[in-house]
Amino acid sequence: MSSSIRSKQTIIIGAIVLLVAFLFTRDIKGLVKPTEENGKMPASGQMAGAETPSASMALNIETSSTAAKNVINKNLATDITALENSYKGAKGAEKVALAKQLAQKWDDVEQITPSALYLEIVAQGEPSSKTWLAAGNQFIKAFESTQDSLAQPALLQKANLSYKNALEKDSTNIEAKTGLGVTIVNGLGAPMQGIAMLLEVVAKDPKNVKANMNLGLFSIKSGQFDKAIPRFNTVIAAAPTPEAYFYLGTALENLGRNKEAVDAYLASKKLAANPTLSSFIDKKVAELKNKN
Repeated sequence: MSSSIRSKQTIIIGAIVLLVAFLFTRDIKGLVKPTEENGKMPASGQMAGAETPSASMALNIETSSTAAKNVINKNLATDITALENSYKGAKGAEKVALAKQLAQKWDDVEQITPSALYLEIVAQGEPSSKTWLAAGNQFIKAFESTQDSLAQPALLQKANLSYKNALEKDSTNIEAKTGLGVTIVNGLGAPMQGIAMLLEVVAKDPKNVKANMNLGLFSIKSGQFDKAIPRFNTVIAAAPTPEAYFYLGTALENLGRNKEAVDAYLASKKLAANPTLSSFIDKKVAELKNKN
């Protein structure tokens, strides 16, 4: 292996490690999962939203609710328990109405997984593109925020199925198509299938934030830093976030565009207001300035 190739691999690995370590202490989906490295296909039974038995066991309302109650205010937990008891005894339209309330209650206290599971029940009771899209969006949000390795594949599979159901109701729903592409890129199928889907989305909606963000992430994963930059710039122009600026800085740094990388990292620091990230960025900025 040539020294230039080894050097490039070291840079990519370093970028991924830094992202994982400092970007809000969460895994970067599509970058670090072994099943996604080098475009490998996921294991049999994890494709196209097919929910495995182990995934089903890792995710249900009862266990998710119990776990969530352990991290919220006791009075709020008591209120939710009373609502859940009413839900268990309800039928038909009343049960769906209570599921909506529970989904909102859990979302209000930032417990995304039980909220998503209740939104799935709402969609099953009132199936429409809108209800399935809401469930899919909440499942993908839960997938992106959880550190539970058992729950992650189940959440991704449920998001995948929800988006498929939304598209069955309305094949023109761009948001559902984007979400479906994101689930595929993250492991539910051949990555390029998801990329093609996201490219179709940006062809129709060039400023689509979610599609551009995920196309940028995939470009970083594959070492195509030059392609990542316009994706993150598009995201930043529409909805600037610490993540978008941080990824932009990573891409610029790996292309040797250190001054621009410094600006991007500092923008990420300002928006995030996260002490750990700020400390890291301060050191990174000093290092990059010394290279100039």
